[in-house]
Amino acid sequence: MVDGDTIHLDGEKIRFSGIDAPEVNQTCILQNQIIECGLTSKQLIINKIGDQKVTCLREGKDQYGRTLAECFVGGDSLSRFLVRQGFAFAYRQHSKKYTPDEDFARENSIGMWKMNFDFPWDFRKTKSN
Repeated sequence: MVDGDTIHLDGEKIRFSGIDAPEVNQTCILQNQIIECGLTSKQLIINKIGDQKVTCLREGKDQYGRTLAECFVGGDSLSRFLVRQGFAFAYRQHSKKYTPDEDFARENSIGMWKMNFDFPWDFRKTKSN
């Protein structure tokens, strides 16, 4: 497990396509408390997978050579799970597949949607400067 949207599976680095999760070192603010939302995202996936078998539908490679895929445990999409939990976002520049799940989390103030946060793509921009 690398972070919320990237896993290692049988020696292969797999990036969940269509979503973007907070970076591991990314924090959020909830009621004046710092929340480690990046670590929370990662832990949600670790807990969801547990000791279950992960299967992935591979879709190609990204610019960093990672395999892009949608991965499942017990028939559940890990991407959809993480977005509905509010600890990942639909990566709308690349796919609209998870926008209903993001809308659900946002409308119900689930996960990061009840916090002050930067979108992961904005967080990466501020950290690279």
